[in-house]
Amino acid sequence: MQTFYFTLSLKYELCEQLYRPGINTVVMQADNGKRIQLPVKNLRPHVSPIGIKGRFRLVIDNSNKIKSFEKIA
Repeated sequence: MQTFYFTLSLKYELCEQLYRPGINTVVMQADNGKRIQLPVKNLRPHVSPIGIKGRFRLVIDNSNKIKSFEKIA
């Protein structure tokens, strides 16, 4: 298993794009510099009236399947 950490700060207006048809994934850069492609369905639960803001942890298995994506701070 691998663990990646992200700091996200997106305004609500930008988060609206997560709900547009045809947008299924986003690419984010982890703290270690690695670029990670993540399905938008994992980000949607974290959208608030101010957008998305905080620290997140992504855990993937050896087959690159998402085990968890959670806000940690």
